[in-house]
Amino acid sequence: MIDPFKEYKPEVVEYDEEVDGGGEHLVRDDLLSEKELLKAKITKAKAARKGFATNYRQPIRTENEVK
Repeated sequence: MIDPFKEYKPEVVEYDEEVDGGGEHLVRDDLLSEKELLKAKITKAKAARKGFATNYRQPIRTENEVK
C-alpha cells in the first residue's frame, strides 16, 4: 500500500484579515441576535393584540345537539 502523505510537511498558515474576511462574522451574529429579539417582540405584541380570542374556543355544535 502506497502512503500518499509520506512526503507531506505541514506548513504554518498566517491569518490575514484582508484576505480572510475580517470581522464580517461578528456583524452577522449581531444581525441574527437583533432579529431574534425583534421576532420575540412582534410575537408578544401579536398575542397581546389578539387577547382572549386566542385562548377561548366555543363548543363545537353537532347535529344531535339537544335544543
